[in-house]
Amino acid sequence: MIRRQLTIATTGRGFFEITDELRGEVDAAGVLEGLCHCFIHHTSASLLIMENADPAVLRDLERFFADLVPDGDRRFEHDAEGPDDMPAHVRSALTATDLTLPVRAGRLDLGTWQGVFVYEHRYAPHRRRISLSVF
Repeated sequence: MIRRQLTIATTGRGFFEITDELRGEVDAAGVLEGLCHCFIHHTSASLLIMENADPAVLRDLERFFADLVPDGDRRFEHDAEGPDDMPAHVRSALTATDLTLPVRAGRLDLGTWQGVFVYEHRYAPHRRRISLSVF
């Protein structure tokens, strides 16, 4: 078993693939059969598993969220950090702040086209902290 803190630098709103980092941590853990749990310590970014082969998937997903939760929506009172503040929190609530992934034969057991992403919901760059446990 290992526990680690990962720091992922984002450049603003979008998707940042962390699959390779997670694979490296699973390899280092030496766990043959088990679980890899990830938790992001933020309310304006999230974790998700999504297709990592066709970049159009991520563009389409961002377009969907832009329509679903528009920046500057007048319904939102909370805008302390700008028009993307409350929409970032709503996006985080609709996605996931943690993921549990299977480890099989010493490797992260994802599907063929699956990747793990930090989904940054804010326009400004951030350093996002992720707690990782492999057991």
